[in-house]
Amino acid sequence: MKFTSTLLWAPVLALVTSVSAQRSYIRSPTSGTSVSRGQNVVLQLVRPNSIQGSREVGLALSFQTCPDGTCPSPVNQLGTVLYTGAYNPQLHEIPGNPYENFTLTVPDFDFLPAGKAQFISNRLHLIGAGPSAVLETNVVEVELAA
Repeated sequence: MKFTSTLLWAPVLALVTSVSAQRSYIRSPTSGTSVSRGQNVVLQLVRPNSIQGSREVGLALSFQTCPDGTCPSPVNQLGTVLYTGAYNPQLHEIPGNPYENFTLTVPDFDFLPAGKAQFISNRLHLIGAGPSAVLETNVVEVELAA
């Protein structure tokens, strides 16, 4: 009986492993970086290499302040959207992972409170022969200067 249940879970575990192997992350800016209103910031989004194919669908990059030091959920609130469009990471160094750089301008709104803020990436891609749709959200916390 245990052998049968293990066989039933094997495909699920394989899918979870392959999805996590495709998971992108924000390499820069790094957590705690100080940014100013109107400043250009390079956001580098990395997609690790994987043996399983992935087809990019789209990307949204945004900036959100965190009133009282508490950041709203990046899944429910994107803040100010700075980019929507294609994501086409390229391999730039060996060994390394494919990435793409995006030059974003920190919003220059007077009403944005100084303090904790975050850059958010939302990446939609398709995995596998099925395929399955995967929406990833990545966040890096920064400090918005006064």
